[in-house]
Amino acid sequence: MTELDTTHLLATADWQRARLARDARFDGLFFVAVKTTGIFCRPICPAVPPKEHNVEYFTHAVQAYGAGYRPCLRCRPDSAPGSCAWRGTDTTFQRALTLIDAGALQNGDMPALAARLGISDRYLRRLFQTRLGLSPKAYGLFGQVMFAKKLLHETALPMLDVAAAAGFHSLRRFNDACQKHLKMTPSAIRRQGEPSSDVRLTLAYRPPLNWQQMLAFWRARAIEGLEWVTDSSYGRTFTLPATAHTVEAKGWFEVSPIEGQACLALRIEVDPPHALRTVVQRVRQILDLDADVAMIEHHLQQATGAADWLTPGLRIPGIWSPFEAGIRAILGQQVSVAAARTHVTRLVAALGEPVTNTNAQRYFPTPEAIVTDSLDMLKMPTARRETVRRFAAWYMEHGHENDVEDWLTLKGIGRWTLDYVRMRALGEPDVWLGTDLGVKKALAQWSDGSEAAFDADRLAPWRSYATFHLWSKL
Repeated sequence: MTELDTTHLLATADWQRARLARDARFDGLFFVAVKTTGIFCRPICPAVPPKEHNVEYFTHAVQAYGAGYRPCLRCRPDSAPGSCAWRGTDTTFQRALTLIDAGALQNGDMPALAARLGISDRYLRRLFQTRLGLSPKAYGLFGQVMFAKKLLHETALPMLDVAAAAGFHSLRRFNDACQKHLKMTPSAIRRQGEPSSDVRLTLAYRPPLNWQQMLAFWRARAIEGLEWVTDSSYGRTFTLPATAHTVEAKGWFEVSPIEGQACLALRIEVDPPHALRTVVQRVRQILDLDADVAMIEHHLQQATGAADWLTPGLRIPGIWSPFEAGIRAILGQQVSVAAARTHVTRLVAALGEPVTNTNAQRYFPTPEAIVTDSLDMLKMPTARRETVRRFAAWYMEHGHENDVEDWLTLKGIGRWTLDYVRMRALGEPDVWLGTDLGVKKALAQWSDGSEAAFDADRLAPWRSYATFHLWSKL
């Protein structure tokens, strides 16, 4: 068999070759539905491959679900990595997906969601019908059921906690949803898996993943008490702020590779448990696990005509929240990475709430804690301290669901700070930090001092990755 091209999967012949190869690089990019069994699978499924005339292909699991297929119990589509490509370029659609995944329809209704998006209820329904072939509510329910299935397979959480974590408000609704959409009861699904005594989940990704490079980046910036980095793992504490429909959630997580598998092991603790799904989705984002790295690197190499500036398997290490990223970016303005780390460490040590039953770990400081403190622990010009306090006060007034573009109205915050947050906290893939001193230095080294040899416009829509590839060469 000839080598498969991971950069394009357009024709049925490509899908057929990919599923027969069982190559993990294609995991999550499409799904295989078998007409004779009514089951849909990942392309890496270990079952005997069905004949081509019995197969139907879908670019997302929710589309297979909408067509009446149920998920395979062997390859478990609930564990497949996500795909960026199927979402398209519609910002409104992407934001709708994010809000629904975060529980917007579990704790609210369609008119409220449409209002948050600035569109009509009718347009929102048409948008989902055009893109996915089903309604927003059906998409939301699919996500709930699939996450519940993952928890049943991989954890020993009580059924009531599984239901709550998946966003079901009653055990009866949870049981009915599993029976209707998975054709099995929750207890029958659990018998298929090997639950552990703790909340431990697997996070799948499409190879390659340069895990050591990501750890090295975090290690150089890890904040004592907030984060920890070992030879093979990364962990940190976190908080999810309260919203109009949810209470505040707190906890910690740690991730490490699983030898021989395209998966990471996730250990996680969160209180209350109903925030678990939101936290897991956030962890996936800050680890950049849904990126199609092979396709991105191919594009960057084609755009520059060279590969020597690329670090194979590189992904973008994220920051937990836009607020934390904003504070870290402000404290890192015009100073070295080591100096910025010192400033943030002092801030966390002085104002971060201690984790219960331990004095060694803390949560990142809240806006309220920063606003009410003198910030004398920050050994920097008064103007910079005032920018930190001004930013925290703005967050107190506008809440955590704000548009980061509005930050530009604040004195002391410029485009570099905003773009840094968009890249590392919001996970936007096409942010170019061309004015960054590190990027300029890397460009000068790579192009013998001629920036004209590097046309950043041709790198779109993956300029965030280009920025990190250049940083990795310093």
